[in-house]
Amino acid sequence: MGDERATMPHARVALVVAVCLVAINMRPTITSVGPLLEQIGADTGLGPSALGLLASIPLATWALVSPFASGLSQRFGMSRVVLWSLALLTMGTVVRSVPGPAVSLWIGTAVIGVALAIANVLMPAVIKREFPSRVPTMMAVYTALLGGAGAVASGVAVPVAEWGAGVTGADGWRLSLVITGGILLPVAIVAWLVAMRGRRERATRGGAAGQARGIWKDSTAWVVAAYMGFQSATFYILVTWLATIAVSTGRSAVTAGIDVMIYQVGALVGAIAVPVILRGGAARWVPAALPVIALVGLAGLIAAPDAILAWVIVLGPASGASLGVSLTLMAQRARDHHGATALSGMAQSVGYLMAAAGPVLFGSLHSATDGWLLPLLLVVAILVGQSLSGLAAGRERYVLEPR
Repeated sequence: MGDERATMPHARVALVVAVCLVAINMRPTITSVGPLLEQIGADTGLGPSALGLLASIPLATWALVSPFASGLSQRFGMSRVVLWSLALLTMGTVVRSVPGPAVSLWIGTAVIGVALAIANVLMPAVIKREFPSRVPTMMAVYTALLGGAGAVASGVAVPVAEWGAGVTGADGWRLSLVITGGILLPVAIVAWLVAMRGRRERATRGGAAGQARGIWKDSTAWVVAAYMGFQSATFYILVTWLATIAVSTGRSAVTAGIDVMIYQVGALVGAIAVPVILRGGAARWVPAALPVIALVGLAGLIAAPDAILAWVIVLGPASGASLGVSLTLMAQRARDHHGATALSGMAQSVGYLMAAAGPVLFGSLHSATDGWLLPLLLVVAILVGQSLSGLAAGRERYVLEPR
């Protein structure tokens, strides 16, 4: 895929299919972990804080690795680096589930984090470059598939683990993580190879490198990064701990996994709505309004946890729309795909550094209080921060431009 965009219909179709398949593989390796935390903890002896740390490793890795994605793209080409990230994701998924010492669980999770960090940064820039006139629409499709695939992985993780334990007589959660996280990765790799076949990219090291450095001094970039961090913290706290909360109310592990799936199906609906809600003058206020809707669901979860399904239905769409808006801002607040790459790398580095603390702190507060009130109040504070940053992010300003 190069700067000369494909104009032949079959090439465009191949590109759209490849982008969709990459999106489908970007979340299952993460979202399938939450419903399996009880099984992982029982098998490995990890407590709530350690399990929260396990869930946060990919986020911390994203924070550390994201700034390097732009440089890799400049040196080797965006399309090639995306392909490498998919191959690395496949390797990490397998290593994480290898039976034996628990260290493979941690190493595989870290490798998964590195792979996803690179793809997370580059995909908004790919969309900015290849679909410049359809950024909100393509970003909505991409985000919806992130949520949809993540939802399916959450919902089937426990049943697949139970099936795997019955078939192999071993730890079913290991087989479940391989199946839910990696079954479509080879398909995505082949689709990406087909889409990039015969296409070349020109080196763009000079100006792009300057943008990557300058982005860290840009106030608009910091606003987008804060919004990314707050919405990501909420999502990964809920996708990691929602099943455990549901089980504490008396729901079965399978039903709790379905609760997480419904949360993410709702997120899919919210993501699809992004092109609609970002139209017209009201778009200015959308980033700030979405976390307010989520606060309603969270207040319900605190006041009436037995009705968790109702609150999940409220939280899901707000969460998915927030992610869609966040990724769209990374493309819209830049003039070209080089700026979008720089902004995406910076925003995701800062954002996921913020998000990485979420599941760990949530789990620590739960361990310290043996309850859910204080951890959920933490999420309330995060949503308030997202709304405040959304007020600034909604202004139509561009990064790397004189103020």
